[in-house]
Amino acid sequence: MATVAAPPRAITPVDVSDAALYVEDRWREPFARLRAEAPVSFLPDSPYGPYWSVAGHAPIQEVEVNSSVFSSAAENGNITIIDPQPETNLVNFIAMDAPRHTAQRKVVAPAFNPSQMAEREVTVRRRTAELFDALPVGETFDWVDRVAVPLTIGMLCILFGFPWDERHDLRRWSDMFGEIKPAAERDSARQAEFMTEMGRMLARFDALMDERRLAPPSDDLLSRMVHSEAMGSLSPFERVSNIALLIVGGNDTTRNSMSGLVEALHGHPGELERLHEDAGLIPNAAQEIIRWQSPVTHMRRTALEDAEVAGQRIARGDKVVLWYISANRDESVFPDAERFDVGRVNARRHLAFGHGVHRCVGARLAEIQLAVLIEEIVRRRIRIEPQGAPTRLASCFLHGFTAMPVRIERRG
Repeated sequence: MATVAAPPRAITPVDVSDAALYVEDRWREPFARLRAEAPVSFLPDSPYGPYWSVAGHAPIQEVEVNSSVFSSAAENGNITIIDPQPETNLVNFIAMDAPRHTAQRKVVAPAFNPSQMAEREVTVRRRTAELFDALPVGETFDWVDRVAVPLTIGMLCILFGFPWDERHDLRRWSDMFGEIKPAAERDSARQAEFMTEMGRMLARFDALMDERRLAPPSDDLLSRMVHSEAMGSLSPFERVSNIALLIVGGNDTTRNSMSGLVEALHGHPGELERLHEDAGLIPNAAQEIIRWQSPVTHMRRTALEDAEVAGQRIARGDKVVLWYISANRDESVFPDAERFDVGRVNARRHLAFGHGVHRCVGARLAEIQLAVLIEEIVRRRIRIEPQGAPTRLASCFLHGFTAMPVRIERRG
């Protein structure tokens, strides 16, 4: 009997891992092309090596729910497009498969349950109001530095029980761990700096965890970790890996959605008017900005066995990159997807937090922070007007901003 040949691979027409696409804000057209022509396609060569691109909403969900075949584990390649060196191959609960992932996630998840979120919302409202009280009106300032970073770092301090006067360390460590570069762009000096900072972070958090270990269990994340069976005896590398995950997940994603909100409202001014007319749309607007901004550009999986997705045959060991930023512009799911629409009926179907067992454990807290920010803008009857082009992250992993000059103006 004749052997049936495998269909030829769909070849990716453009390398969407190129950081220039995001720095220059040119990513929309390449992904639209992929979704239309090759929603699952293979790039034989890139600065990150060969990889599959999954660009459509449905095939990304298909991969995400099949976690027994498509691995997130550090030993299989971890969760980003980069092939990490051993010393930077972070072993945390998002970079694990079941059953280890399940056990460690259960330790952290109660910090984000409904009762905890009700308490956090009170704090978020107070801190957001205090921050806006101190902002200048009619003067140019950096929205990233004055609003997005303090609000997200402040919440991290609460979640960890981390000293507020050391908050700048959290920002530095978050930026460091969120950096993704091809091997050719990594230099020895930067690597040495990374290792030094990782050691500093571990030492500081170990001191805090030692304090929690001697105290009765409490609700902060460090106490939950040290008093749990699944995470109470982690190795130093596993400890620093999990802390890095929580810092990046709790800071970069929310802060970049907060900055994306300024762009979205400026580009779609009628949407702010809709929120003034109907404040009931604010929770949905928080979902919509997460979709529209897509603060996590991609996640990576590695095939543990041969598999087929959208008619493409993926081989065991292949790197599979899930482009959330593309799925959230999929017109088959989100009509007129480029539009920021605070009333979008299915905004919650976004994949910005992932899908399946690895969906972001802190998603609800991010939603609260964004909804409260929008409420404050609406309540104060102000507009946030850009005062020049923002500078954008040079990253194909996190989609965001390093600076954004703005001015607050009172609505007439």
